[in-house]
Amino acid sequence: MALLSLFKNATPEALSALAEELRIRKATKYILLFSMGSQFDHLIVQRLARIGIYALVADPASVKADDVLKAKPAGIILSGGPASVFDEPPPFDVKIFDLGIPLLGVCLGYQQWAKHIGARVSPHEKREFGVHTLRLKKKDPLFKNVPAKSPVLQTHGDKIFPFKKLVILGATENSPIAAGRYKHLWGVQFHPEVTDTKYGEQIYSNFCVDICGITNAFPAHSVAKLKIAELKEKIGDKNVVIALSGGSDSSVVAYLLKHAMKSSRGKLLGVYIRGIDRPDDEAYVKKHFGKQKWLQVKVVDATIEFLQALSGKTRMRDKRVAMRSVYQGVLEKEIESFGAEFIAQGTLYTDLRESGLGNATGARIAEIKVHHNTGIDFSVAELRPLEDMVKDSARDIGRDIGVPEDMLVRHPFPGPGLVVRIEGEVTAETLKVARAIDGIYIDELRTSKLYDTVWQAGAVVTRSEHTESKGDGAGMGCVVALWAIWSVNGFTARFAQLPYDFLDKVSRRITNEVREVGAVVYRVSAKPPATIEWG
Repeated sequence: MALLSLFKNATPEALSALAEELRIRKATKYILLFSMGSQFDHLIVQRLARIGIYALVADPASVKADDVLKAKPAGIILSGGPASVFDEPPPFDVKIFDLGIPLLGVCLGYQQWAKHIGARVSPHEKREFGVHTLRLKKKDPLFKNVPAKSPVLQTHGDKIFPFKKLVILGATENSPIAAGRYKHLWGVQFHPEVTDTKYGEQIYSNFCVDICGITNAFPAHSVAKLKIAELKEKIGDKNVVIALSGGSDSSVVAYLLKHAMKSSRGKLLGVYIRGIDRPDDEAYVKKHFGKQKWLQVKVVDATIEFLQALSGKTRMRDKRVAMRSVYQGVLEKEIESFGAEFIAQGTLYTDLRESGLGNATGARIAEIKVHHNTGIDFSVAELRPLEDMVKDSARDIGRDIGVPEDMLVRHPFPGPGLVVRIEGEVTAETLKVARAIDGIYIDELRTSKLYDTVWQAGAVVTRSEHTESKGDGAGMGCVVALWAIWSVNGFTARFAQLPYDFLDKVSRRITNEVREVGAVVYRVSAKPPATIEWG
C-alpha cells in the first residue's frame, strides 16, 4: 500500500514518506505525475507500473516549483483533462516548465507548456476523437522503436499552431503538431496510456528509461496478495455484506474476501438484488455462489420498490440517482439483520472517475454519469478493493486468485441495470421488453460464437416509434437499438463490426418474438465521443 498517495507540498513529512516509499520499492528514481483530471489518468500509473516505474501523483493546484525541486523527480508527466488552456486554464505553477526536468505533456499537458513557451493554442474547427494515424516527422528518443506510422487515440478540441521554438515530431490528419518538443519539454496530443495507441507503452518506456534515466525499474509485487493482506487486517473477525451482481467485478471482490476471511470467525453474506436485472443474472449467481461454503447468498426482490422510485423519471441521470436509494436501502437492511460491520462492492476506478470522483487533487473532473456504487454514505465502513483497478486489471487479479474464467469473461453490466437501457420512464412493460430483447441478443451472440469476440453488448428500448406491418395489420412499435463494442478497459471503445447476417437474424427474432418492437437499429459510435452505455 502506498505510503504517500498524493503529493501536495514538499513538507518534511511528505518527503520522508516519499523516501520510505522508494526504499520499500528498491528504487532511487521516480516520475511525478500531475493529474489534470483526465478520465485516463490512472491508466498512466498502470502503464508505468507495468514497466516497473513508480509514479507519484501530484496535485496541480498546490504543488509549486520549489516543491518539485525538493522532491527531485527524475521526470514529470502532465496528464490530459477536461479544461481548456484557451478559456479555462487549469491550476498549475508554470514555473515548473522552466526547471529543466524532463517533462512529457499529454493532450492538455502538452497544450499547457506549448502556450507557456509562446505557441498559439485555440479551439480547432476539426476536433479529433477516436483512433487516428500518427505520422512521425523527425527522429527523437521519445519515439524510439515506434514505426513511422501507427494508430493513436485522440480526444481533444484545441489545436497547437506552428511556432518557431516548437520542433514538430509527428502529425495526424487534423493535428499538424500532434507530437512536439522544446528543449526538455515533450508533448503529444494523443493518449499513450490507452490500448488504442498501439505503441503507447513503448513511448512511456522511452520517456522514463531513455530520457529520464530510470534504469532501476522493478517488477511490482503481487497486487492480489497485497489486497488480501489489507482486507484481512481491516476485517479481522467481523461480518461482511457484499453486493453480489454476478458480474466479474463483484465476483473478484467475493473471492478476495474468501481468501482474506479464510481463518476469520467473521461471516460473509452475498446480497443479490432482483428487479432491474438481466434475464440470467440471478441464475448465474445461484449457479456459481449458491452452494459455496464460505459465502451465504440471499436474493432480495426489490422490483416494486424500483418501479416506485423510478415512476415519473425520464432523464437518465434522474433514474440513476433514483435507483440508488433502493439499492442502498436493501443493503442497509441486510447489513443490520446480518450484524455486518462492512459493506463490500465491486467498485472500479472507472466508476469513480466517470462519477466525477476518485481524485483528491484540485483538478476538475467531469461527471460523465452517476454510478450506483459511488458516493453513498453507508452506515458501516465500505470495502472497495478494486477502486484503483479498471476492468481488465481487475480480471487479472481474479485469475491470480482462482476465480473461474467463465465468471471473468462475462460481459460487463451496469449497476443501474436495465434502467440505463430504457429511454424515458421505466415501467413494468418497458422492463419486460428490455429483458426480452436482451435475452435474444445475448443468446444469439453466444450461439453464433460472437459473445467472446466483443467486450460488451447491449440492447436499448428507445422512445422512438416506428410504423410496422405484422401479418395483415399495421401499427406502431418501439425502436430497439443494439450495440456492441471492442475495448480492453472500458475507458475507450470502438463499435464491433458484427456480421450483417448475424444482425439480420437478431433483428428478425426480436421483431417476431417481441410484439412491442417495430424496428431494430445498430449503433456505430465509438467512445469517445459516446459513452458505452446509452445513459
